[in-house]
Amino acid sequence: MAMPPSHRAGTSRAGTKGVPRADREQQILAAATEEFGLRGYDATSLAAVAARVGVTKTLLHQYFGPKQDLYLACLNAVGDRLLAAIRTAMADGGATGPHTPLRVLRALFTALEGQREAWFVLYDTSLPPDSEPARRAAHYRAAIDALAETGSLDVLRRSGPADSPDANHLGADPLTADPLGADPLDGDLLAYAWRGLATTLVRWWIRHPDESVDAMTRRCARLFTTARTALAPDPDA
Repeated sequence: MAMPPSHRAGTSRAGTKGVPRADREQQILAAATEEFGLRGYDATSLAAVAARVGVTKTLLHQYFGPKQDLYLACLNAVGDRLLAAIRTAMADGGATGPHTPLRVLRALFTALEGQREAWFVLYDTSLPPDSEPARRAAHYRAAIDALAETGSLDVLRRSGPADSPDANHLGADPLTADPLGADPLDGDLLAYAWRGLATTLVRWWIRHPDESVDAMTRRCARLFTTARTALAPDPDA
């Protein structure tokens, strides 16, 4: 998985001595997160991470062990940070607020600022199948997808009863239908679309390093408004 050059490429190369262990660990995690995010798990080497920090591979092993363990350390930090940002954004003012989608995007941008490529540590397509890294990444993605589906159903409920089958339509399963009128399959589809949208936006953001969090949020708001107008049903149809 190749990504464009990072907006923060050129991580400082600290010396190998005189750095407190906690600071050195953070330097290694930052460099490894950038490498994994830019190149993917498969193409990332410990030698490249060590070179970014200015230490030896031996020191990397002493701190984090093999590549898999280093990736997991990066993934856990990224996954926890993104989940916390989304949950806080959804809780801020109520998950059913009219501006929740934009608020969630802003929270994601804020959480990724300074390390934008970290998104692709979580959404890495090069992870070995049936490995602990793949399982752990799937855990975080499922948690984010669940939040996205909850938010999507809230958006659909605010938009009025769904046109597709629900609890009030013939043939719907009363055990799975949403009693508030939103079709769960619509929510599932919108959650998938949301993941793709977020990934596309972050990829574009990496290619435009001068875009601040505020500028990116305003740009998304303009595009959402335009899309809502452009995709509105034709009243004469």
